[in-house]
Amino acid sequence: MIKVDWTIWLQFANFFFLMAALNFILYRPLRGMILRRRETIDGSYARAKELEASINEKMERYQQQLQAAKIKGNEERAEMRKVAAADEATILTQAQGKAAAQLQEIKTQVTGEAEAAGKILKKEANALASQIASKILGRAV
Repeated sequence: MIKVDWTIWLQFANFFFLMAALNFILYRPLRGMILRRRETIDGSYARAKELEASINEKMERYQQQLQAAKIKGNEERAEMRKVAAADEATILTQAQGKAAAQLQEIKTQVTGEAEAAGKILKKEANALASQIASKILGRAV
């Protein structure tokens, strides 16, 4: 059995003294170190979140700039195609005009040569006809 006497009060005093000493020597510095460590971790975590937000913002800005550059490139390509199509149409029109002019010139030249050849052939045909007729008839016509 336990006797309750004056030693219990000594044990209580010893316990409170030991708790105060351990609190001062061990627990308070340990809690301070844990608190500083938690603050450091929380600060690092906050900086990591800020960096992640900054990276996400920069990536979004980069994606927007990339999309804008693609759109601008497509617009410039479309404009260049439009200009090239207009140039092609102009060149084709000029080439068709030149070809038509050359064709007309060739037709005129061929017509002139055909008329000249026709005149020559008529003269020769008349001369040949006279020779044939004189041979057939046996006399000069």
